[in-house]
Amino acid sequence: MTADGTTPTRVCGLADLLPERGTGVLLGEHRIAVFRLADDRVLAVQQHDPYCGANVLSRGIVGDVAGAPTLTSPMYKQVWDLTTGACLDPVGKEPVDLRTYPVAVEGEDVLVAVTS
Repeated sequence: MTADGTTPTRVCGLADLLPERGTGVLLGEHRIAVFRLADDRVLAVQQHDPYCGANVLSRGIVGDVAGAPTLTSPMYKQVWDLTTGACLDPVGKEPVDLRTYPVAVEGEDVLVAVTS
């Protein structure tokens, strides 16, 4: 159980995630993009790209800015911090942050917690 009382749900095995790539998962009504980094950390953000309106962020480009993991939209190339969801480069538009989700790796299981 997380600090806010939610119970994490298993979404996949760690081996199911390729390093530096994302995958989309559906937990209830929540569409989530889950990413495994090169150092085996796993992070999750909303799948919905707020700039183009499509559920495409799991197909984004994983990178880093000053050591912080980032996600670049596959559509219009906005850049977000994967740990905080903060928009780092809105590419000439108003910044819109992403929702992040708590992730835990227990053994080989990847767990994501969803709150309302």
